[in-house]
Amino acid sequence: MDALRLVAGLLLPWWLGIAVLLAVRPRTTALTAPGEIAWLGGAGYLAGAFLLTLWMRVLSLAGIGFTVVAIALPLAAVAVVCTALVSRGERRASLRALLTKPELAAAARSLWWLLLGWLALRFVLLGVELATRPLYPWDAWSQWATKARVWYELGYLAPFARIEAWLAANGAVYFDASPEYPPTMPLLQVWSCIALGRWDDTLMNGPWWQLAVALTLAVYGGLRSLGAPALAAMVGAFLVASLPLANVHVALAGYADLPMAAWYTAAALAFLRWNVRRAIPDAAVALLLAIACTQIKNPGWFWAATLLPGLVVALSPRYGVRVALIGFAAAGVALVTFARFKLSLFNYRINLDFDPAWADLGQSYFLLGNWHLLWYGAIAAALLAWRQLFAPGMAALTMIVIGGLLFLFFVFGFTTASYYITDQTTVNRATLHLAPLIVVFMVLAWLAFARRWALRHAGAEPAGGAPAG
Repeated sequence: MDALRLVAGLLLPWWLGIAVLLAVRPRTTALTAPGEIAWLGGAGYLAGAFLLTLWMRVLSLAGIGFTVVAIALPLAAVAVVCTALVSRGERRASLRALLTKPELAAAARSLWWLLLGWLALRFVLLGVELATRPLYPWDAWSQWATKARVWYELGYLAPFARIEAWLAANGAVYFDASPEYPPTMPLLQVWSCIALGRWDDTLMNGPWWQLAVALTLAVYGGLRSLGAPALAAMVGAFLVASLPLANVHVALAGYADLPMAAWYTAAALAFLRWNVRRAIPDAAVALLLAIACTQIKNPGWFWAATLLPGLVVALSPRYGVRVALIGFAAAGVALVTFARFKLSLFNYRINLDFDPAWADLGQSYFLLGNWHLLWYGAIAAALLAWRQLFAPGMAALTMIVIGGLLFLFFVFGFTTASYYITDQTTVNRATLHLAPLIVVFMVLAWLAFARRWALRHAGAEPAGGAPAG
């Protein structure tokens, strides 16, 4: 019975998100379009999980305690209404699309199914690992699950504060290592325990497994909708799902870095889908997922901001790249100016003591086992496709990736976070936020190069860009 309650609770955000996305999706794109079902499954969970936590915050503000009825009944009603808005023909089309095999040559189809089976086995093993391992220590103990335990027991969002305020409040507030962090991830843990009917610091981490599956689906569906062939999209999804550090963050669930990567990557993909189709529902989904980024970790505000250079390029294809590059330069000048005043951002002090541990950073990216060959592959793809990177089909994504890399460069070059490069933890956790999008960039850059190569040898020079261009 407990297992059924937990499974039903974990499926609620999936149902809610998929139903909402189905109800608002542009009717100009068929459900049978390449990757559409996978995209709805991946982005649907991410949207539904975020909406679930927003509803829990509304309940807390209204003074209504967290119960299964208070949380699940209104959201299930919304899901039912949204599902009813989808026509019977569309529902049948979605089932057909779900069962349709990709149109590939025999060898490519075999490889596609092999990768799919490998992914399925990977997620089964990760699920077993997550369901049998107690909550992992350090940050998971000290700044995330602390909130989840208190809010589960009280049934509302009790305030947390730094130790000085905690001492002064005489028990009116609670204390943990990061009281200023957003409540999204602890609320997902709270919901898991409410659905289960008891506190369980192992089973409450089911959302991390769901996030990994949703990220994989979103990458596959997003790549397909951007013009990638089925096998290339499956390779991209496989590369994302097999990132060693991402797998660690599923098996040792409780940290917010994998969730940050999932919502950020999905937000970027939703934006790229809007850039291709210019449909308002795609823009709404991109905006929702970008807002979700700001509510996962405090750095999510900066990750969401890295989408803006891509938006500039999308709105002004002719001058957008120049404007974005000027914006990067202006932001750099502003940060150097602010550094003179020793300001702090989210407990990291900005300084001009530019002396990062380059050797340790290079070792982390290129020698250790955290990323396999990700950074080698990304550099190789960028070099091969350098003529297409700023062409219409790739420019928006390229500017987003540049923005993300510059953000990491700034954090580990000009703030006190540079001290953590040598311990090989913080630097890799922060890089995980960007890594899945690097995979997307690598796949699309390679396809842009392959398209140009094929056209050149066919006797015609392409206009430039990725397959979606």
